[in-house]
Amino acid sequence: MWAVARRPKWIALLLLALVLAAVFAGLGKWQLERSIANGKPLPATTETRTTLDAVTTPEKPVSETLAGQKVTVSGTFVAGDTTVLTGRTGGGTYQTVGHLVDSDGGASLPVVIGWSDRRADAVAGGDRLADGQTLTIQGRYYPAESPDQDTYKRAEYSAVAPARFVNTWQAFDDRMYLGYVVADGATAQAADLGTIADRAPSREVQFDWLNLFYAIEWVVFAGFAVFLWYRFVKDAWEREQEDERDEALAAEAAALRR
Repeated sequence: MWAVARRPKWIALLLLALVLAAVFAGLGKWQLERSIANGKPLPATTETRTTLDAVTTPEKPVSETLAGQKVTVSGTFVAGDTTVLTGRTGGGTYQTVGHLVDSDGGASLPVVIGWSDRRADAVAGGDRLADGQTLTIQGRYYPAESPDQDTYKRAEYSAVAPARFVNTWQAFDDRMYLGYVVADGATAQAADLGTIADRAPSREVQFDWLNLFYAIEWVVFAGFAVFLWYRFVKDAWEREQEDERDEALAAEAAALRR
């Protein structure tokens, strides 16, 4: 069989199979690297408190690495723009969201102030902070939620969605942070509300099994490219062997007829 394999035609096909195998192996290596990279925990920089304007600007999307970042921001809550949400985790039946206008640039920022089990108390807590005074808020910064995440029941909402607030807030100058702050206990206490449970980002390493499966799949394809060449060579050799046997039988039959 290897005599057939050494012919130029099959050597050229072998080179093509090896090139394909190398490409597939490279793709497998890339998928494996992605599975390892995706499994790495996020850096713990979120636990170092910083000013909000040092990590983001209005209209800038919140990246995955920034979610849960401890921040400090100063501003004034707008009277009449308090929103009450329900059906959220972190504490209470109702959670109060205030409209903070930051002192530096005047951009709008949703702030989850605290929680209460009574809707009236939740509204009163937000109004209590909207007295025109400049406040310094400490908390964690999270990506904006979509209005599609709302569990709308009886004219109540559950998502902290700036895309909806732009239509409901009375005082809005078209500049909005694309995230929101969950205030810490000091702000909640000032509003006479319960403190939202702190949600530090998870640092668990979760291996990306899907990318690992793709990596194994590409390795299988690489092996199959070489195996396919082997099968072609073997089939060609077997056909030649069969042709030789047929010729030998034909020659033997011709000799017997003489």
